[in-house]
Amino acid sequence: MAEQGEKKENPMKELRIRKLCLNICVGESGDRLTRAAKVLEQLTGQTPVFSKARYTVRSFGIRRNEKIAVHCTVRGAKAEEILEKGLKVREYELRKNNFSDTGNFGFGIQEHIDLGIKYDPSIGIYGLDFYVVLGRPGFSIADKKRKRGRIGFRHRIRKEEAMRWFQQKVENFPQSLRICGSAAFSEMPRLHICCRTSVKCFLS
Repeated sequence: MAEQGEKKENPMKELRIRKLCLNICVGESGDRLTRAAKVLEQLTGQTPVFSKARYTVRSFGIRRNEKIAVHCTVRGAKAEEILEKGLKVREYELRKNNFSDTGNFGFGIQEHIDLGIKYDPSIGIYGLDFYVVLGRPGFSIADKKRKRGRIGFRHRIRKEEAMRWFQQKVENFPQSLRICGSAAFSEMPRLHICCRTSVKCFLS
């Protein structure tokens, strides 16, 4: 009877990582950008894509359509593996402002060698940005070319849901720090809010 009384979770509401976008912005074309592409290729094992400037910014010496950045999109188990490495560098700590209203989040690191890549003097050291796009089963209907549909309002991911997912995701990581961003997190056991400005939570 107790098992029948328990409310089962809807599998269509389960959050998962749709893709992980890695970006290195150099601000100029040339040898530095080529070396940055090698960093992403070593990290992901994929061929990165170059990004072009949309506008001309004379104060920075940037011309329109000039290649100034390089990015790479990773999915599946490889995305989770690289994300775990990036969170380990950040000591599994994120701020509330790292999360968007649509349920995605991002962060950055200063040195790519912290991810376990061997230092190469010919390449140097680069920082990179992590952008994580979360989704639910059925989100692909919005990306179809034919018979494209809309994602229902109740099926969309809210900011609090993404933060709660991240909270549960890092529970299995050793020496992990927690994040909180709403009053709901203060009601969770074994956690307490220590600072409102930095919105960090530690294990009590």
